Amino acid sequence: MQGLSIGPTLMAIALTAAVSVSVMATAAAPPERAASAPASPHVMPGQMPLAEKKTPPAAPAKLVDINSAGRKELMTLPGIGAAEATKIIANRPYLTKTELVTKGVLPTGPYLSLKKQVVAMQTIKPATGKTAEPAKAAPAANGAKTP
Repeated sequence: MQGLSIGPTLMAIALTAAVSVSVMATAAAPPERAASAPASPHVMPGQMPLAEKKTPPAAPAKLVDINSAGRKELMTLPGIGAAEATKIIANRPYLTKTELVTKGVLPTGPYLSLKKQVVAMQTIKPATGKTAEPAKAAPAANGAKTP
């Protein structure tokens, strides 16, 4: 009957394995689930559905066009005072907003604080001052009339 007895070493290994499995099971559950009480004694805390908190999406911040904004509107940006607004207006037009730094209008630090709030829009104006007309269809190469 020697095969039925468990030695002290095997008993220690079996107890250690059982304790580590129970510790891993409680550590695997997120804190909000482990801390919540079950609604029924038959439901495990890890099986409870969590009520999701829905927050409304933040309203998108209004972008300021550095090519067309007035002095007062530019001064609403962080780090932009009267002198900086005047420099921005004097160095127009900008192809990209990074030209605020490359043209030496703003240092890098203030630019980094406002770069998500500005945009450099490009406006295309006709060279002659007339409104652009739609292109006309060219006559057919074989001499046939176009409808």
